[in-house]
Amino acid sequence: MTFDAAARTYEIRTYGCQMNVHDSERLAGLLEDAGYARAGDDATPDVVVFNTCAVRENADNRLYGNLGHLRPVKEGHAGMQIAVGGCLAQKDRDTIVKRAPWVDVVFGTHNIGSLPVLLERARVQEAAQVEIKESLETFPSTLPTRRESPYAAWVSVSVGCNNTCTFCIVPSLRGKETDRRPGEILAEVEALVGEGVLEVTLLGQNVNSYGAEFGDRGAFADLLRACGRIEGLERVRFTSPHPRDFTDDVIAAMAETPNVMPSLHMPLQSGSDTVLKAMRRSYRQERYLGIIERVRAAIPEAAITTDIIVGFPGETEEDFEQTLHVVREARFSGAFTFQYSKRPGTPAADMEGQVPKPVVQERYERLVELQEEISWAENKRQLGRTLDVLVAEGEGRKDGRTHRMSGRAPDNRLVHFTAAETARPGDVVTVDVTYAAPHHLVADGPVRGVRRTAAGDAWERRAAEPAASAKGVSLGMPGIGRPVAAPAAPSCR
Repeated sequence: MTFDAAARTYEIRTYGCQMNVHDSERLAGLLEDAGYARAGDDATPDVVVFNTCAVRENADNRLYGNLGHLRPVKEGHAGMQIAVGGCLAQKDRDTIVKRAPWVDVVFGTHNIGSLPVLLERARVQEAAQVEIKESLETFPSTLPTRRESPYAAWVSVSVGCNNTCTFCIVPSLRGKETDRRPGEILAEVEALVGEGVLEVTLLGQNVNSYGAEFGDRGAFADLLRACGRIEGLERVRFTSPHPRDFTDDVIAAMAETPNVMPSLHMPLQSGSDTVLKAMRRSYRQERYLGIIERVRAAIPEAAITTDIIVGFPGETEEDFEQTLHVVREARFSGAFTFQYSKRPGTPAADMEGQVPKPVVQERYERLVELQEEISWAENKRQLGRTLDVLVAEGEGRKDGRTHRMSGRAPDNRLVHFTAAETARPGDVVTVDVTYAAPHHLVADGPVRGVRRTAAGDAWERRAAEPAASAKGVSLGMPGIGRPVAAPAAPSCR
């Protein structure tokens, strides 16, 4: 149904994991399907949508602080509406309009498709609308989507999670795992490739448990292999897997399917068996390192990244040293590191042995220092390599001497290179690595070659659209962040 939203504009502000980023693309598609247009860079939007995260301790304060900053903007802009969705909305429900009565709409993780209706109802009734569903009624991939990148796309294979990690609130907000049928997923991927998409990332809260709902433990490996048979699909990634469900058939599928990229993000959380047990993580250090060893044996060039929590309740210095041991053994190319934060409603929030903040901070700094050393050393091993880099939008920079463009190597490392006049986002350039930093590589020499692609053509068509420079989906507050085609955010897992 299309509403009379002529000339009304929107902006979406996104926090959290890749699932939220993809949900924001759907929200943008829903609003545009209902007649809204993306707000221009210097314009005040008529509708601001916050797509929230509830994983971190300060998520609540961050949201309400941002809502407070927006209140005077709304008061000075007649007809402006504010909507709050995502995991924090699912958790806080009508608390949001009690604390911020200038909010017009609150919707949850299971009914993002209701947003246009709720906005219209709030306008007509001149009253806040709060609608939270307890379970998923329609798989969100059936909703219209306004993808931020014309050359790289998220494709959801499942939503929800069946795990019960004691630090995580996500399962209670996203619900039990629901899997799409393989044919639906592959049809979406094929359609995306037909539109010019070069790279897809298969997405799920626990992506490699895919198939659990319909009883096929080999479904995820089969899905990877099926993606390998799609003509024109050059790069396949997936996130985030759970070590419990990481089986040898998935490793074989990664190694034997040429367009499945040699990159893996696999959350560790802790290297201590004692802490892993308290977290209800159903693997131990030996199993985790065994997976890493088998992945490296099958895919020697694989770049492996992870998530680590420091200071989980009860963590001792010995426990923390076990985490450092795994980091040294695994030699991650990068890690998203977090200081443990309490989340109300999780078992860990009430556990004894909460680690004092100064201790957590000191351990966190040691972990970051170690990982920085390893990341830099691993990047130095790339010196002299010739890489095919998928040119990215929004990651170029100037260093005072030359203009640079940026992109992603097959293993997902960020590469800055001397700008090639004919290269567009979505094209592939061949470069030689000349310098390594902890978080990126540099190719200072001339570009060896530029392969213009259908993905680059798609970017060029998008860039020519009148709304191409408008702000639609942004990451964080205040202002506008990078496009959602930017590298993946850390997972919830």
